[in-house]
Amino acid sequence: MSDQSVTDIDQDERIKQTSRFRKVLIRPELGSICGAILVFIFFLLVARDSGMFAADGIMNWGVVSAQFTIIAVGACLLMIAGEFDLSVGSMIGFSGIVIALLSVTWGLPMWIAILVAFAVAMSIGWLNGYLVIKTGLPSFIVTLAFLYILRGLTIFIAISTTNKTIIGGVRDAAQGDWLAPLFGGKVLKGVFVWLADIGVVDTFVAGNLAGQPVVDGIPMLIVWAIALIVFAHILLTRTKFGNWIFASGGDAQAARYTGVPVNRVKILMFVFTAFCATVFATCQVMEFGSAAADRGLLKEFEAIISVVIGGALLTGGYGSVIGAALGALIFGVVQQGLFFAGVESSLFRVFLGTILLLAVILNTYIRRMITGEK
Repeated sequence: MSDQSVTDIDQDERIKQTSRFRKVLIRPELGSICGAILVFIFFLLVARDSGMFAADGIMNWGVVSAQFTIIAVGACLLMIAGEFDLSVGSMIGFSGIVIALLSVTWGLPMWIAILVAFAVAMSIGWLNGYLVIKTGLPSFIVTLAFLYILRGLTIFIAISTTNKTIIGGVRDAAQGDWLAPLFGGKVLKGVFVWLADIGVVDTFVAGNLAGQPVVDGIPMLIVWAIALIVFAHILLTRTKFGNWIFASGGDAQAARYTGVPVNRVKILMFVFTAFCATVFATCQVMEFGSAAADRGLLKEFEAIISVVIGGALLTGGYGSVIGAALGALIFGVVQQGLFFAGVESSLFRVFLGTILLLAVILNTYIRRMITGEK
């Protein structure tokens, strides 16, 4: 073999090695994986003795992370498709009030109230998508309008029908309902009783709950979060429709030329985002036993930040459901970790702004690597 041939082979191997490294570097989840590791290490050092990593502490930040995750999954698919939905927070408050009004105030069965809330919310999601497609307006503008429309409508409906903005009595209305436990129940209760018996989970030492485990099951909120992650990840990475989502956000016109139903994909993503918001709202209503017109405030921005931390590009066509879930996990751990560490809670917003800026800078660098821009 000639020296020139050996040189060519060596050069090819170097190119292959560089390509592998580049492939790892541009993975959407990379930043959120590193961020999650650093966050856990930090709180293990500063809040280890506070109970943050005991069973009840884990459940505490696990529930908060699940809340972020549910809305982040919908926002993730929509942003990969190249659109935004700023009405998510208002949708949460609106759906909760619809459920409470129908079941508590008007006496309808809880399962009907829940299904109506989903139907109305998803119809509004469809309308958002339809207006974006038909008018050509940026989704930022259309959904910003619905942010105000839904919030104002929610407050008006609540006050005009009940003279208050908080409607209680949801738990009583849900008693004996077949659908309510799917959003407000708990699973694996027996497992936690067994864990308490063998000393893995702490038990209450006084009061009526003495001897019972401090964590008596996994809330359906967490189950929904896991289910949505699995569903959306498989949809995005293992199906033709997932390829359509990426194509619609990457280059919509080119996608149309290749037969991708871009308009239908985008509208369905708006509907899915509304579905996720209603799941959040229903679980929240069942947990608190009430609905409030101001719930969901700023949740749309928290969902978008989770997705950006997870590696999604603001320009669309690139992102990861796993990354968005890790971004939501970071949110939940930091928000509750500051409490366990005895740090002023207002610093959480400082953290949000800082990590958003860093994530956008990192994602911009990654986009330039992918596109070859300078």
